[in-house]
Amino acid sequence: MIHLGVNIDHVATVRQARRADEPDPVHAAVFCELGGADGITVHVREDRRHIQDRDLRLLRQTVRGTLNLELAPRESGGVMDLALEVGPDQVCLVPEHRAELTTEGGLAVSADDAKLRGAIDRLKARGCLISLFIEPDPATVAAAAAVGADAIELHTGTWANAWAACKGRAGDAKLERERARLRDAAHEAGERGLRLHAGHGIGYANVGELLALPLLREVNIGHSIVSRAVLVGMERAVREMKTLLG
Repeated sequence: MIHLGVNIDHVATVRQARRADEPDPVHAAVFCELGGADGITVHVREDRRHIQDRDLRLLRQTVRGTLNLELAPRESGGVMDLALEVGPDQVCLVPEHRAELTTEGGLAVSADDAKLRGAIDRLKARGCLISLFIEPDPATVAAAAAVGADAIELHTGTWANAWAACKGRAGDAKLERERARLRDAAHEAGERGLRLHAGHGIGYANVGELLALPLLREVNIGHSIVSRAVLVGMERAVREMKTLLG
């Protein structure tokens, strides 16, 4: 069964819009797990636009499944020190730009990136499983293995956009290209012994297509589930996604 990580950043986004106490992402995580979530994912950004340090510390104390922290692999902003203090179960290293609305693409990875390897080594020494959020490209997958990653999370945003443009219609050339990119990257991950995760743009309408991706072990989904939860509640929104994952 594919592991479902629910990204609760946007619960914090609503809270921070008013600098209020609610909705509390820590409370949201409880309902996610009641709905069957296998893990909770949060992205602590350097500008703390949504998830705060307090949230991560409390989530470490309360999450019963996997706590997955997304962060940029650099020292500025104190996020790396926070990660080393808290010790999440997983860390997904992602690119980060102040002006972006959401993560816009995969992390640039080269096999000889000493700074990236150093960040990975420090986090591994803290007991964290390390994933790199990358584009679905076999060469980048190989580089992720070379710098010591345990897993890769394929950026599925381009595939999701192609899927939405044609509603998953068979024979669409752009969608077929994106499907092939995902399959090739998945195959390379298997060859390199990396765990395979996927995230970005995944929703209720398109998630079924990813089930055929070879060796896929985990999906991380945020916006779609939180949007659904506004209408039907978090526990039900998560349960519906778990049902689709089989």
